[in-house]
Amino acid sequence: MIFKKNLITQMTKRVRNISIHSKKIIVFPEIDERILHAASILIKKKICHPLILGNPGKIRMHLSSLKIKNFSDENIFDYMNSKNDFNDYVKKYQEIRKNDNKAITNEDAVKAIFQPHFYAAMMLNDGLADGVISGVNSETKPYFPAFHIIKTKENVRRASGVFLMIKKQKILLFADCTLNINPSSEDLAEIALLTAETAISFGIKPKVAMLSFSTHGTAKHEIVDKVRIATELVRKRDPDIIIDGEIQLDAALVPEVAAKKCPESPLQGEANVLIFPDLNSGNIGYKLVERLDGYKAIGPIMQGLNKPMNDLSRGCSVEDIVDLAVITIVQGL
Repeated sequence: MIFKKNLITQMTKRVRNISIHSKKIIVFPEIDERILHAASILIKKKICHPLILGNPGKIRMHLSSLKIKNFSDENIFDYMNSKNDFNDYVKKYQEIRKNDNKAITNEDAVKAIFQPHFYAAMMLNDGLADGVISGVNSETKPYFPAFHIIKTKENVRRASGVFLMIKKQKILLFADCTLNINPSSEDLAEIALLTAETAISFGIKPKVAMLSFSTHGTAKHEIVDKVRIATELVRKRDPDIIIDGEIQLDAALVPEVAAKKCPESPLQGEANVLIFPDLNSGNIGYKLVERLDGYKAIGPIMQGLNKPMNDLSRGCSVEDIVDLAVITIVQGL
């Protein structure tokens, strides 16, 4: 079992070793005291080069009130007064939308790039940053700039969101809890494969449970069929993956229950990647586990994008932000 402390510590050491040769730039398009404290920690621990977008005077005022002294001018970027870049991004954004058959006016493009999370996405797209993290404020969620500008990888149909769920020695990955409301069998298979890849990138050997209210045909319904077909699709695409479905949550996680309900399951009650059949169950599930069972939720970590652009919950802690910055760097390696 990989402990949370060891997992994050291992990833932090990995990115710090990389930063010795080429410090990674993570853009934060929000001014929030948690962001500033987290950025200060990232600087102190030499994890990455955090870059805060916004008015320098306002940022300096916040830093002074928080008694944060290790920021340099290079950690602050006044994007609104960077006229050449701003105008260039307006044109580029118009071109991107035009190529997607979503032509927009110059006025609409200016309004978009005026928003810091859109500007940050353009920096990431241009190779001037290695990752973007936003979402402390609801209006700066990364979804639209991610889909409009960064886009999904060539072989990926849809992006999805995974939460890293941590409690003491237990680490689980929950997906999709963020984006896809009612995924098809094809979508579920892709979510499962992407989440397994995410687990591997974190040093975790994935054991994937395709969740349902049925285990191996105990119930008959089209939503059960959807999960069963998705499982078959995953097996065809990756015959070596450890996966089972459709399977109930208790059979996926409790060896004693698995022994009774599905003794032949390759999971043996030890799943660590849980794929939910829809957004209702995924979103409710991770919040239940977080609020009632004391799990720490890191994420959502967006997967399937060309470059890493991640979300923060509005209730996130400074530690959450630091952890997500480390994860964002790992995603880009």
